[in-house]
Amino acid sequence: MTERQLSIILAVVYDYIMTGEAAGSRTIVRKYIRGLSPATVRNEMADLEELGYFYQPHTSSGRLPTARAYRLYVESVTARARSRSQEQEDLRKEILGSKSGIEDLLNHVTRLMARLTNCVAVAAVPALYDAEIQHIDLMLIGGRSVLALIVLKGGLVHHSQFTLPYDVEPSMLEELSRRISTFACGHSWNDVRGTLYSYVAEGLNDAQEACREAINELDKFLTEKNYKFFSSGALHILEVPHFQTLSRLQAVLSLLEQEKPLASMIDKCRQSQKIRIAIGAENQTEGMEDNSMILIPARPRQQKAVLGLIGPMRMDYEKAINVLETVAETFEAEAGR
Repeated sequence: MTERQLSIILAVVYDYIMTGEAAGSRTIVRKYIRGLSPATVRNEMADLEELGYFYQPHTSSGRLPTARAYRLYVESVTARARSRSQEQEDLRKEILGSKSGIEDLLNHVTRLMARLTNCVAVAAVPALYDAEIQHIDLMLIGGRSVLALIVLKGGLVHHSQFTLPYDVEPSMLEELSRRISTFACGHSWNDVRGTLYSYVAEGLNDAQEACREAINELDKFLTEKNYKFFSSGALHILEVPHFQTLSRLQAVLSLLEQEKPLASMIDKCRQSQKIRIAIGAENQTEGMEDNSMILIPARPRQQKAVLGLIGPMRMDYEKAINVLETVAETFEAEAGR
């Protein structure tokens, strides 16, 4: 690919992001690439269409970018230095000024990111299995139904409900809660699960089976639930023309509701420990072929997390990346203070 072709691709993508209109050769010459004739640009655009970077919605129109063109544009954005706008500075100050716990912080941050980008913003705090436990409460809520409340370091609270196969006294559950919390406090479930039962059940002869079942249910919840999710912006995208098509809107809402496909993408981001941008069909989830997702690892309140934005392929990638990087960098700065 020549430098001129690359410039034309970047110009067409940028113009479409900004205007939502197909770009013709005259527009490209007038607004972005001076010194070339419209005929020269038109010929280059025709060649680039054959190479899969553009398409024409109808014969007489200008060109629109394909996912392949967006990929080139995003690589260009991430490769160059980007200045921070006043908007990003305000975002940084607002985060640094927050004294709330991690749940309130992530709820607040996702709302801010959604408002700034007109995308759906997500945050995920991963792996209860590996998180440091502060306290566990087991409470009888009727019959044999038990509510488990798990408080993690940083104040993050998870809950699960299960049914025991045996009748138990509330006092037994209180004692079991006390023993589990005493043994597990300051450790991850991964560290204590192997030896927890023998410690907890000692002396509870009449209720050993109920104890075993309760611990098994806790283990199932803490090992199978990979993330706690936070999201905001579903109302914002209703105003985005791309999501006036019902199937596109349903795809995003389904992704947020089902969580497993989203968790898979977040796992990849955690493992790579760098920003990940999936454009169009790179999102290997049914219905997401017309959308893009940007994910970045972060450490709010020194907890491992992943932040993300979900939007149309025609999202403002530069702004979205700037917002995510600003939030992630601010969390790092906060941790270092």
